[in-house]
Amino acid sequence: MRRFALGMMTSAALMAGLASQVQASSKDYSKSTKTDLVTKIMGNKSYQVYSSLKLEEVTKKVKTKTKEKKKYTVKKKVAVKKKSKKGKTKYKTVKQVKYKWVTKTAYKNVKKKEWKFGKKLTASADFRYAHVQSKSYKVKGGKRYYYIYVDGRPVGYVNEKAFALSKANVVSQVSLVNNPSDSVGFNAEDAINYVTDQHGSLVDNDSVEISCKSAELNISDTGYVSSRKAGTAVLTFKYGKAKATSKLTVRGDAKEGISSADVTPVKTDLPEIKTWSASDGASLSSSSTITSKDAVSSSHKYWATDMSGNAKGADIETIFYHPAVLSAPGSSNLEAKVSSAVQGIDVYDNDLVTSNLDLGQADNREARGHMVYYNMRGVKKCNWQLIPSKMLSFNTWLSYIKNIKVSPYMKLGHGQSVGSTKKYVYVLANWNRSNNWSNSQELIRVKKSTMEIDKIWTFKVWNGSAKYPRIFLNADVIDDNTLLALFHNASKHRYEYWKISRSGDSFKAKEVGATGSDLISNSAEVQGFVWDSAYNVYYIAFNDYLFKIGAGLDGGTEAGKLLNYYSFHTGREFEGLGSYKGELYVNLNHPTETLKVNHITK
Repeated sequence: MRRFALGMMTSAALMAGLASQVQASSKDYSKSTKTDLVTKIMGNKSYQVYSSLKLEEVTKKVKTKTKEKKKYTVKKKVAVKKKSKKGKTKYKTVKQVKYKWVTKTAYKNVKKKEWKFGKKLTASADFRYAHVQSKSYKVKGGKRYYYIYVDGRPVGYVNEKAFALSKANVVSQVSLVNNPSDSVGFNAEDAINYVTDQHGSLVDNDSVEISCKSAELNISDTGYVSSRKAGTAVLTFKYGKAKATSKLTVRGDAKEGISSADVTPVKTDLPEIKTWSASDGASLSSSSTITSKDAVSSSHKYWATDMSGNAKGADIETIFYHPAVLSAPGSSNLEAKVSSAVQGIDVYDNDLVTSNLDLGQADNREARGHMVYYNMRGVKKCNWQLIPSKMLSFNTWLSYIKNIKVSPYMKLGHGQSVGSTKKYVYVLANWNRSNNWSNSQELIRVKKSTMEIDKIWTFKVWNGSAKYPRIFLNADVIDDNTLLALFHNASKHRYEYWKISRSGDSFKAKEVGATGSDLISNSAEVQGFVWDSAYNVYYIAFNDYLFKIGAGLDGGTEAGKLLNYYSFHTGREFEGLGSYKGELYVNLNHPTETLKVNHITK
């Protein structure tokens, strides 16, 4: 990767940029200067946002002053004769011509060009946690005013001082498990929330220079820090004038996370259940831009057949339609594009959080995307679809934007291990094509108040040794110190349920249940996993099947026992499950919608 060769290049690039600014200063800025579509990071200072900025011709009365040479005469007595004998001198009066300068004031009409702002829309602080982009600017009085798109909608002009100029925001602390078998290590880029250039534009992570200062640890040419031995390090992230540091620690106990998978699985008497492939099931499509009143305006409702054959064993009904996109048209790179393809969800009170990855990205080892927070209180469920368009009035749209927060571009892994608490969102960012390797698993904590990462841990779970690891592709965070995770032991045809507890920065794992079945017989991947605390049960989703399993954590149900399953007929995959106080929620894509499950506990 080239970021470690940029130490000398960065200064040169900055000098070239300054030179280009000097050249650009002689341009005629009466029209917009176009740039590539870039993501802008909003700063802490608030500036007025205007609907337009135009250089208009105006007529003004201009006061002018002119000087004229004016002739005038004066009378003067002139002696004409010498003194007489009597001593008297004779005089006569003559006229004498003189000149003086006189200033004349006049007014005339003069045509000139002046910058005129349009309507005051709002303050830039209202967009502090939105996804802001721009592809043009105008220069007024030596200052740049960028035309911005907010969550996909074209808005107006704002002074570039509203952006975070030359800023680096990184995770302050990273805590890694001691893992002698980890063949990859920790990617230092995962600690970056954002880095900006001198104009507040998001810098690609690969362009950030990263260095490691440590007596025990070092960073590889590809930007990874090994966790095979204990130690501490200070990571420094730098781009131009932007600079930040992060403290990284590899914990000392190499036995941390070693446990035993010794729970006897509960046998099931399931018939052979098969489900369709993802490519067969996605029969509906979603548009990336809402342009007409064709947006869905009513709820979907689907009934399910349960395992006793009851054709109305449960139903799901739409409570929320997601925006088609939250980025401007033409957002081609992944950092700029906030996709509508949701992979995972969680619900806490009125908060809905989603993990959004562009199509096909969830299978990448370094899969990255955005997390989106919605405050669901008092908002019409269908109108959210219209956010990237101008179909909502500005004031209505703004009231919605104030209830949405978009995270920086971040690591999400498969994106289906999402959980949340009152203050935080968590994602277990594992690779779903790892083939159950013995490497560490990365847990990322995001503050709901800013939707920025504030802490990263890694942990490992091994059954006795590194030969028998447990990599969790689906997990549910039930509080700020506890995860419940699902592991499919395909070789033994069973599902295992693990409780992972954190104390400080250390983790302990315990198997708390097992189901003696593959549940779906044709190797379909799990599409969602959640624990319902009110009824002490797990739900596991496969395409449009939903399985209800006893959790047995607090009594009342038998851990690992199949209680029921439900076959819905949506023609679409479930993409994530969420649960809060006995209510169960599922997510579907194409179009993206969150639905509430009804009657399932009766």
